[in-house]
Amino acid sequence: MSFDLLELLPDEWRERIEPLVDPDAMRRLSEFVAAEYAKGTVYPPLPDLFSAFRLCSPEDTRVLILGQDPYHGPGQAHGLSFSVREGVRIPPSLRNILKELQDDLGIPMPTSGDLTSWARRGVLLLNAVLTVRAGKAGSHANKGWEQFTDAVIRVLDAKDDRVVFVLWGAYARKKRHLITRPHHVVIEAAHPSPMNSRGFRGTRPFSAVNQALADAGEAEIDWSLDNTTS
Repeated sequence: MSFDLLELLPDEWRERIEPLVDPDAMRRLSEFVAAEYAKGTVYPPLPDLFSAFRLCSPEDTRVLILGQDPYHGPGQAHGLSFSVREGVRIPPSLRNILKELQDDLGIPMPTSGDLTSWARRGVLLLNAVLTVRAGKAGSHANKGWEQFTDAVIRVLDAKDDRVVFVLWGAYARKKRHLITRPHHVVIEAAHPSPMNSRGFRGTRPFSAVNQALADAGEAEIDWSLDNTTS
C-alpha cells in the first residue's frame, strides 16, 4: 500500500496546506501511515481519515476544536475529534463535553456522540495527530502529523474573517503560538477527560464561542445535536 496524503485531501484544503509543509516530511509521513495501515489495525479507517476536511471547507470554517489523537478502540474514531459514530457508546471525554454543553446552553444530552452536524455548520473537529494504532494511544505522535496540523492552523490564521480556536488540554494549548492575527479569538481550558474535568467543567466554551462570533458580526454556531433525550 502506498499513497500521498496530500492527494487524499479535498482540493480546497490541499491547495492551501501544500505550500506550508515540507515535501520530504510529508513523503515520510505518507510512507509511515501507509505502512501502518498495511500491517495492522489503524484508526480511523482510511476512508474516514480526512472526514473533517470533507465536511468543513476552509471558507466555511469558523471554529476549530483541537483534540490530541483519535480514539484507539474499535468502531470509535471516524475522522472528527472527540466524535464517535451513531450507536457507539459515548466515551468519557465526550460525555463531559456534552454535559458542559447542557450546562452552558441547555441543550439536552444526546443519545449519540456523533458530532457530524457541528462539522457541517463550520466547526473543524481536528486532532493534532490524525491516526493511531489500535489499542495504543499516542502511538503515531511525533511521526510528522504535528507539522501537518500546524499548517492547517496557519491556513485558518490567514483568514480575514474571525476564527475561534478552542484548545482543550496541554497538548492543544501548545499550538497557541501559531494563532497570530489579532481578530481571531483563542479559548483555552483543561482537557475534558474525567482526569481533568475540574479544569474543564464550568468553562462554558460554547457560549464563549458564540459571543466571539457575534462580536465580529458573524452568525453564531447552532450547537444542537440530533437524537437528544427529552
